[in-house]
Amino acid sequence: MKGGDGGNGCVSFRREKFVPKGGPDGGDGGNGGSVIIEASKRLSSLIDFKFRSHFMAERGMPGQGKKKYGRNGADHVVKVPVGSVVKDADTGEIIADLIEDGQQVVVAKGGKGGRGNIHFASSTNRVPRIAGKGKTGEEHWLRIELKILADVGLVGLPNAGKSTLLSKLSAAQPKIADYPFTTLIPHLGVMQLKHHPAYIIADIPGLIEGAHKGAGLGHKFLRHIERTRVLLHILDASKPIEKIITDQETIEQELSKFNTALLSRRKTIVLNKIDLLEDERDLKKIIRIFTQKNISVLAISALTGSGIDALKQHLVETLEEGFDE
Repeated sequence: MKGGDGGNGCVSFRREKFVPKGGPDGGDGGNGGSVIIEASKRLSSLIDFKFRSHFMAERGMPGQGKKKYGRNGADHVVKVPVGSVVKDADTGEIIADLIEDGQQVVVAKGGKGGRGNIHFASSTNRVPRIAGKGKTGEEHWLRIELKILADVGLVGLPNAGKSTLLSKLSAAQPKIADYPFTTLIPHLGVMQLKHHPAYIIADIPGLIEGAHKGAGLGHKFLRHIERTRVLLHILDASKPIEKIITDQETIEQELSKFNTALLSRRKTIVLNKIDLLEDERDLKKIIRIFTQKNISVLAISALTGSGIDALKQHLVETLEEGFDE
């Protein structure tokens, strides 16, 4: 990002008939334009920056004679999706966290215009032949990261059924298959129920042990979770009880190691794939284990639709209760 340079001041003297020695009349240079980053809800990705990475504002125009000031350079507005975090590429310092539509931040100020020679006249220097030079505009390399803003985040190990569940809760059509990391990018869906506002649900790529260190999809997954209001931990109920508990512990550990604040986020455990269970007593046992830890638990089958309506109602009640994020 490069702010426009300021225009140079002008060295000029008044030249008119019958006005001898009219004195200095050089105008100031115009200020350079600034580069502004603005959040826009119309954008959903940072793909445009793959093809363009240099943005420059207009420079200020130089001053002219007859005390004419140069025109200010136009600002350059760069639009990014809502949820973008702007950082200094060298230091990693966060410059802005754009979470509202229309929110703006100046990232490269334009240079100030130079003063014309009218400002340098004095009792001892009535014929100033100097003028100020325009200042150089600020220049920075920035890093922009997108953290999805969603009401509900679906987290779980690969093949837990998150994508199928998203398709049942909303009209989204994510790619679904039976192999690790089917979801390579977060998918969004909108859950719309009668007499309730629409809620955004994010299906986040599968989590594995060591994700907080970058294993698997690593931070590409975890940084999106920071922006969700409610977390649904999706577990495969068709696995042995010991394995289900281990999966939940893995999710908790990776979330806490990345950001301990995620542990206090409202959460519900969703036991998926109950249609594959042969003995319902196993389901009751695992539900009892989690409820004893004061964790909300719901059992569903995303494939058959069993328990989906109850899950939707639970989500609405949880989101409408309101809480501090």
